[in-house]
Amino acid sequence: MDSPRRRSTNLERAAVIDAARAAGADSVRIAPAAALADTRAALAAAFARGDFATWPYGPAYAERAADPTRLLAGARSVICIAVAYALPVPARTRGRGRVSNYAWSADYHRRLRDLLGAVAAHIDACAGAAVTAIACDTAPLAERAFAARSGLGWIGKHTNLIAPGIGSFVFLGEIVTTLDLEPDPPLRKTCGTCSRCVAACPTGALRGDYTIDATRCISDLTQRTGPIPRELRSAIGEWIWGCDLCQQVCPPTQRGRRGGASFAPLDDETAAPDLSALLRLRSAEFKRRYAQTAMGWRGAAVLRRNAAVALGNGLDRADVPVLGTALRADPHPLVRGHAAWALGRIGSPRALRLLRDTQQRETDSWAAAEIAAALEPHGPLDAL
Repeated sequence: MDSPRRRSTNLERAAVIDAARAAGADSVRIAPAAALADTRAALAAAFARGDFATWPYGPAYAERAADPTRLLAGARSVICIAVAYALPVPARTRGRGRVSNYAWSADYHRRLRDLLGAVAAHIDACAGAAVTAIACDTAPLAERAFAARSGLGWIGKHTNLIAPGIGSFVFLGEIVTTLDLEPDPPLRKTCGTCSRCVAACPTGALRGDYTIDATRCISDLTQRTGPIPRELRSAIGEWIWGCDLCQQVCPPTQRGRRGGASFAPLDDETAAPDLSALLRLRSAEFKRRYAQTAMGWRGAAVLRRNAAVALGNGLDRADVPVLGTALRADPHPLVRGHAAWALGRIGSPRALRLLRDTQQRETDSWAAAEIAAALEPHGPLDAL
């Protein structure tokens, strides 16, 4: 490659695609690096609506994400790759939580960065200069928009990219380059009249117009660090990290390719954790079991909070003792407050006595308010 800015030959383009496939990409397409004005406007509108209010996004992010030259000066092309990761879902069992498919194995960010880094290094070596930058869900780049522009897939009503033959269970990554590679055309596809994902969303996060109120999305709710809104807790079910409901009902995804063995669960507990054990999880065990997964970045208290909500949704009186222990003794008020909600949701006499016994001893004002709210629908103790 004697000039990083000239239009590539078919041979050079093929070499880039071959290198990506050799590194593990299931699909590779190329988009021009021109800024996407419609994506910038759509992102700005979503931020203005508050769709992503729990994340630190705003107009400046929309500007950067829609323009690859903000990531790499002089960018001419975006190499978009997809890696399939779907595997069979474990059978649901009482007392076990649900984890989104993407978080079962070692953190995909690291593996995808390794894949992208190897391809980028190959391109740089062939070009005789540093002509690349990589993005993998961490750099400000609208990866789904550029993947759609490249023809890697189309964005579905669940707002995930749907890759032909693979579906939406795909990890996306991008290599932005100053090489002027021949781009691929976008696909002329939409979801048409299908709205199965919209109907499957228990919180109403999907609007059906290809937008999402992420503040209502179970995936967002299980990853935020603050309290989960009371009115949404019962809709979370047993999900303790992420949610796959909208993708599981998506017809192209149901027919899509499975992921390789490297995406298999690290163990049974990673894909379907024992909720009682998870509610007792402490930092040392968290680091040993979850630090290497995509669940490792939020900390043990978030997983314990999610376990409390899932146990409350199980409505099993056998879980009252472990919830009572969390209510009285968990070091984090976030967990104590959600354990209170769970006990109130179960509503057995023993659960309500635990709430009343603990009410006067709770020192955190937010957790105390959660105990009061959990007791409110049940009336006085002597009415039991």
